[in-house]
Amino acid sequence: MNKIVNKENFSENVVKLEVEAPLIARARKAGHFVIVRVWEKGERIPLTIACADEKKGTITLVVQKVGVTSTKLCDMQVGDEIVDVVGPLGKATHIEKFGTVVCAGGGVGVAPLLPIVEAMKKAGNRVITVLAARTKDLVIMEKQMREFSDEVIIMTDDGSYGKKGLVTNGVEEVILREKVDLCVTIGPAIMMKFVSLLTKKYNLPTIASLNTIMVDGTGMCGACRVTVGGKTKFVCVDGPEFDAHQVDFDEMLMRAGAYREQEKADMYKIAK
Repeated sequence: MNKIVNKENFSENVVKLEVEAPLIARARKAGHFVIVRVWEKGERIPLTIACADEKKGTITLVVQKVGVTSTKLCDMQVGDEIVDVVGPLGKATHIEKFGTVVCAGGGVGVAPLLPIVEAMKKAGNRVITVLAARTKDLVIMEKQMREFSDEVIIMTDDGSYGKKGLVTNGVEEVILREKVDLCVTIGPAIMMKFVSLLTKKYNLPTIASLNTIMVDGTGMCGACRVTVGGKTKFVCVDGPEFDAHQVDFDEMLMRAGAYREQEKADMYKIAK
């Protein structure tokens, strides 16, 4: 069992959980994720590790209420125990001194972006972080991002905080004013698609961390398959990070909605 030792509500539907997992905390690197099973007969969902504390033996997960499992996980309290937390899984982020790196995050994608920002900065890069959200209340982990970024640009859809606009507006602002060597983007698939389309126009190498449906996390079930450069890849073992300009985002978006109706039905049962 993995006990929840700390909980923070970022918003009504997004929470940060610090969970006991000493072996994972010791082994994880930027880009790694875990597979979580909340209760004995529950489904298994992937969650990226936002940060880890080796001394305390804990990892931090940021969870958004989307379906049944994520809702139950968000409703858990300090002292509750998660049945399974398996990891670290996936390939770690390739970190080196690239030069200037723009890290673009949206929604809860900001959480898994944090360890990448930290690692890129420690490798000697100039790191410019662009955080996007619908409103000011949904901007998360700004303080932590500022600790490891040379500059943080905030974009909100309604202009309630930072600058009004989309994440792509913030990224393009940087591209137009200075030389950028790499872009890393994490967030909703539709957001990553448009960041990729933008950076492709400027021939800027871009890495996207994909958030597909997963079951086993070892490449056996095929639920997380995506097309990258015309070839089938499995996000759990080949990723989660890929060359964004090679990803078929339209196919990925279509597959992401495969169980939407079942999820709605299950959420309706809970609501009753």
